Amino acid sequence: MDLPGPRWKKGKGGKDFAALAAANPMSTIVAELQAKLRDSEAVATLAARTRDAILEVGKDQAKLLNCASFGTLESAGTEKQWFQLGPEEVFFLCHALKCVAVESENRARVGAPELWDLLASTSEQFPEMYRAYEHLRLKNWVVKSGLQYGAHFVAYRHHPALVHSEFAVIVVPEGKAFGTRCDRMQVWSKLLCVLRASGSVAKTLLVLTISTESSELGSMDCLEQMIVHERTITRWIPRQCREQQGKPRREETNRNEQRQKSCREVSSNEEQEHTCGGVVFSYWGVVLSFTVLSSLLVYKLKF
Repeated sequence: MDLPGPRWKKGKGGKDFAALAAANPMSTIVAELQAKLRDSEAVATLAARTRDAILEVGKDQAKLLNCASFGTLESAGTEKQWFQLGPEEVFFLCHALKCVAVESENRARVGAPELWDLLASTSEQFPEMYRAYEHLRLKNWVVKSGLQYGAHFVAYRHHPALVHSEFAVIVVPEGKAFGTRCDRMQVWSKLLCVLRASGSVAKTLLVLTISTESSELGSMDCLEQMIVHERTITRWIPRQCREQQGKPRREETNRNEQRQKSCREVSSNEEQEHTCGGVVFSYWGVVLSFTVLSSLLVYKLKF
């Protein structure tokens, strides 16, 4: 089945958001953001409990963060703005893009390996969640939380203000290193529930299977051994198959109707010929009868 395309939102005055997104591709926005954050030596402060981070930036960087849809704006001043970044977002900016430094609440710098240890110790699912987030972000998808849709993430083709999310993303780990977390999608009822929920909000279910041969997830080095497999799951719509199978049947029905119409026309022509013949025969019968009666009448008058 063909996957549904992007559902662009409607702009004021008929503004074409699809053309706007094409003129400003996400890859260009992220590259510009990366350069701006590096030049400004941006630093994010890691929260001790939630492992979220607060990033302080200037107006130019804030505009690009918003365009690239990283984090949420917490507060804004005249010169500075503060964004809250989730664990996957802050590690992506620190490790993948290498444009943000991270420090603890006591102002001590935290390197990428140490940051990985902190985030992985706080959330058992962080390794596979980050690998899935990184996989989609490097393909220039905008990735947001999918909690409200019963999924791990939702993926947008561009900024959420321009287009609706296209995929509801479920992350499924495979391998002994992930322990019991591998059993999430083994039960059909869970899969059907997620599939039904994603379909009801016009999203395609995207299952990202994270497999690894590594037995240790505590180190950041395990990222290189994680392989991501993409699978999309869609509901079977019987009506579509009936339409496809019904096409030759409709053609056959049309042919039968044409044959019946031809037969009716032939029968009608035969009936008309028979009627015409009967009329001619009746005419000559009347003439003959009139002739005989006239002869008899003349004969009687003579005698």
